[in-house]
This record gives sequence, C-alpha cells and structure tokens, in this order.
Amino acid sequence: MSQAQVNLRIAQRFERLPLTSYQRLIFAAIVTCWLFDAIDLGSLTFVLGSIKETFNLTTAQAGLVSSASFLGMAFGASLSGMAADRWGRKLIFQISMIIWGLGSLFCALAQTPEQFAMFRIMLGFGMGMEFPIGQALVSEFMPAKNRGRYIAMLEGLWPIGFILAGVEVFLILPLGGWRWVFIAQAIPAVFIFLFRKIVPESPRWLDDVERYDEAERVMSFFEAKVQKAYGKELPPVPDIEYNTRKKEKRFSFMQLWAPGYAKRTILVWFMWFSICFGYYGLTTWLSALLQQAGYSVTKSVFYTIEISLAGIPGFLFAAYIVERFGRKPALIFELIGCAGFVYLYGSASSLQNLIIFGLCMQFCLFGMWSALYAYTPELYPTRARTTGTGFASGIGRVGSLIGISLVGVLLPKIGNTGVFIMGAACFILVAIAVGIFGEETKGRVLEEISP
Repeated sequence: MSQAQVNLRIAQRFERLPLTSYQRLIFAAIVTCWLFDAIDLGSLTFVLGSIKETFNLTTAQAGLVSSASFLGMAFGASLSGMAADRWGRKLIFQISMIIWGLGSLFCALAQTPEQFAMFRIMLGFGMGMEFPIGQALVSEFMPAKNRGRYIAMLEGLWPIGFILAGVEVFLILPLGGWRWVFIAQAIPAVFIFLFRKIVPESPRWLDDVERYDEAERVMSFFEAKVQKAYGKELPPVPDIEYNTRKKEKRFSFMQLWAPGYAKRTILVWFMWFSICFGYYGLTTWLSALLQQAGYSVTKSVFYTIEISLAGIPGFLFAAYIVERFGRKPALIFELIGCAGFVYLYGSASSLQNLIIFGLCMQFCLFGMWSALYAYTPELYPTRARTTGTGFASGIGRVGSLIGISLVGVLLPKIGNTGVFIMGAACFILVAIAVGIFGEETKGRVLEEISP
C-alpha cells in the first residue's frame, strides 16, 4: 500500500481507537471554552432588567439591544465555518476566544445603549465563531460509537453555564452592578494559552485538504497519546471501505445546495431558525417576565436559576437516548416535550406550578439542544462540516434576533401566555419536519454518512 493510501485511512485509524483519558482531555478543553460562552450568553437573561433601567429603555428597545449579540453570532458562525474549512479548526477557534473576551470587556465600558449594542455584536461574533468549530472538533475526534453522546454532552454545558451565569449575577450584581458581570466574563479568554497546548488540529481536516504529511504526523502523535493512556497496544487498523467519492479541495457555499445536501440543508436551516426563534424568544426574557409579574430582581434571578437546574439531568438524559434510540427519535421526543411544558409554563397561575412546569420545560429544552448539536455536524462531509454547521448556526441566530425583538414588541399586546404559545408552536413544527425529512445517523461513520 502506498503512502498516500495509508494517509487516506485516517477515518479507519480514528474509528478503531479506544476512548481514553487523552480524548477526554481534548474534550475537556473544548467544553471549557464552550462553558465560558454559555456563561456569557446566559448572563443576559439575568441582567437584562438592570440594563433596561440603566439606559432607561422601553421593552421594545431592550429587546433590540439584547438581540444585538445574535446579529454578531449569525455573522460569526457563518464566516467562521467557511474559514475553519479553509484555514483549519484550531486557528479560527483561538481567534474567536480573543474576540469574545474583548467584546465582553468593552460591554462593561459602554456608556450608551448604542455602544452597548455595538459591543454585544462584537461579543456575539466571537461566540458565534466557536459553535460550529467546537461541534466539528468533537465529531472529528470521537469514534462513531461515542460521537453522539459526547456532542450531546458538549451542548450540556449550556445549562451548567446558564446556572453559573445566574450564580455569578446573583453574587456580583448587588455589589458592583451589571458592568462588573461583563468584566468578570472577559477574564476566561486567557484560557486560549491552555487550549493551544492541549488541542491538536483535526487530522481528518488535514487529510481532506491534502496536507497528507501533517495529517500523518498529527495522527501518529494522537495515536501515541492514546496508546500511552490505554496502556497497551492499539487494535489494528480495520480494512474498511467507505462509500467515498473523489475529494474536492474546497466546498463552497453553493455546494450546500448540491444533490444529496440540499434537502439536508433546508431541514437543518429550518430546525435552527425555528428552535432559536422559540428558545431565545422565551429564555432571554425569563427573568424580565418574572419581574413584570411582580417578583423582585433578586427573586426573579433566583427562580430562573432554580428551574434551570433541570437542564443538567436533561442533557444527560439526551446524551443517553441519542445513542440508545437514535438522533431522530431523541430530537422529536425532546421537541414535543418542549412544546407541552412551554405552554404549561406560560399558563401557570401559581408560583408552585411555575416552578414545576419550569423544571420540566428546562429539562426538555436543554435535552433538545443536545440532540440538535449531536445531529447537525453529522450531516455534512469533513470538507464542509464547519461551513454547514456554521451557516446553520448563523441562520439560527437570525431566528434568535427576530424572536427576542418580536417578543419585546408583542409582549404588551398578547401577554406572557401568548408569547409561550408562540414558542410551543415553533417546537411542534420542527418535530413534524424532522419526522418527515430527517435522516438517521446513529452509529454510522462520518465518511459513510457524508462522502
């Protein structure tokens, strides 16, 4: 077998590797960055009321200002996806960390709502850059039998980040106000130095862009680390023939609409737009809605943190069912659960019901996100994985922006119940679309799903 043929067997070499502490270390580095982003994004739910008071904003104006970060995320996710497919996962991921760190710091220094919105766009751009690359890295480093569970766990950092954001705001807000919250969130950007040391470039990507020598070197280094952690000889490379086609050096945006991918792209975009529209249209306003219902700032933050705790078992349950039952059944189950409990939460007439339905709602919402993040990167080939997931995330952020802004406009007219009915309808529509048009990817090698 020639050297080129050996290099082209990167996928087989990955798939036969046992899961060891080395892969878990890489995963830990990626999810740590993901956690920082989750804290940044989640904190807005808890400080939106305070920012509204500082700048004397109307409800509609607060919706527009808070949605600014999603405008940045839309561009960041879309552009970083293409950049990571061209220049590599690791480089673009590091650039994203610098941008969101500076964006958070500048938000703390904003003197006008216009400045705050501008810096939220910058912060959102950096956060948006990370999402598709993080998904791609985890999916490309993990073998098929573990991939869905670990990507679902990656998304599971969102409820933890959301809770930590609430705790952070609960502790800092009474002492220094919302500006110190953003200053505290800028500090973790220094983690970039550890990320550079721990996480290698994706050998799958290096191989796909025909940098065969680098792919071989990084893959060999990766195998040596796994073998050291495993403590014995690695299993032999299986002689598996995947249904692959001739490689294309570049995967342009228009090829997302090529035969074999157009149907997937339409479904993925619809899923992300509708889910983000419903989810962020509701959760960004959770604390503010409680304040409007008569609860104090401290009480509303506490109750929002309390119901968010259910997101932890929610994502763990999703991480189990995506591998046990498949991506489609898991996603449909979570979406239907979201719709039901979102409606019940919006209709709750007592604090007890609010907490009970809120816990069930967050359990399903974060489970839904875990299933969605596990599913999306599997639907595109290596040469387009971050482009496909990046544009999907970008379209989702457009949905977030519209959802948050629309809630700010509609809330005085249709009330809390009407807003939550609108969110529930989004989740039902996505569940129907996945059931009809979705393709199952459970247990399949990436190169087989998307040649």
